[in-house]
Amino acid sequence: MLPLQLVDTFLLDYNIGQALLLVFILSTVGTLPLKSRHVLGINATLFGLIFLLTPVTLAKPHYLFLGITLLIVGPIVYVSGRR
Repeated sequence: MLPLQLVDTFLLDYNIGQALLLVFILSTVGTLPLKSRHVLGINATLFGLIFLLTPVTLAKPHYLFLGITLLIVGPIVYVSGRR
């Protein structure tokens, strides 16, 4: 478990949108060894919803558009996966 002061120090330098983008990239890289488009689609859809629900006062508006894009691309990637 990370100390709260370490997380607070990190978030002072960056906004929440940048932190969420970093977590999204790390989780996407983490799902790549599974070679499953279903998991990748679920990941993209979930983060699209998170970006969409993040208040604009905490993150810049372009993260809202990223969330909308991920909400469109995520289900397409999920459906394109093999059974």
